[in-house]
Amino acid sequence: MRELIAKRAAKELTPYSIINLGIGIPTLVANYIDDEFHILHTENGMLGVTSVEEENIDPLVVNAGKMPVKEALGASYFSSADSFAMIRGGHIDVAVLGALQIDSMGRIANWAIPGKDIIGVGGAMDLLEGAKEIIITTSHVSADGSPKIVDECTFPITSQRVADTIITELAVFKWKEGQYELVELMGNATLEEVKSKTTAKYSINEQLTLEKEKV
Repeated sequence: MRELIAKRAAKELTPYSIINLGIGIPTLVANYIDDEFHILHTENGMLGVTSVEEENIDPLVVNAGKMPVKEALGASYFSSADSFAMIRGGHIDVAVLGALQIDSMGRIANWAIPGKDIIGVGGAMDLLEGAKEIIITTSHVSADGSPKIVDECTFPITSQRVADTIITELAVFKWKEGQYELVELMGNATLEEVKSKTTAKYSINEQLTLEKEKV
């Protein structure tokens, strides 16, 4: 499921973009892009990140999630302060982030669950405000089966910024004219399944409706 979502997210990326990948599913997107055409950025101070074979791991070269990486051709290092200046200055083209919840207003919650200890906000707030495009990759429901795409977030909001695209194992949503539009079904998902597992308000792309009528 995670690989399916990551592979679909990679198709959203424009060649020669500067891309920041969040922790979790977003990290897997790196497996489906060409280092020659995409430039990966990490908050801890590196531009030009690529994957590394286990036998060549350098424990001092890691991304913001502390996962081992290596330098792509032409990579550069800089301070974390400079890295966040790049984010806040609007120099990151795309941020691919995970989410705990996304609501009908396009806001995401991805840094805290009341009463539980999780990693924390990291660079998510800055990326949501500074990146030119936001892609959310997440499972459609939580481990307990509760929807993640909800009418209104009940977890602390990370930013008021609208997420442009949501990709789950069931569906792809795009923000359009003030609400999300269901534009694609993933795998064997059906319109009915997506509806039963989504409490947020959304429209359905006309093409999907026509395809259902044909069936």
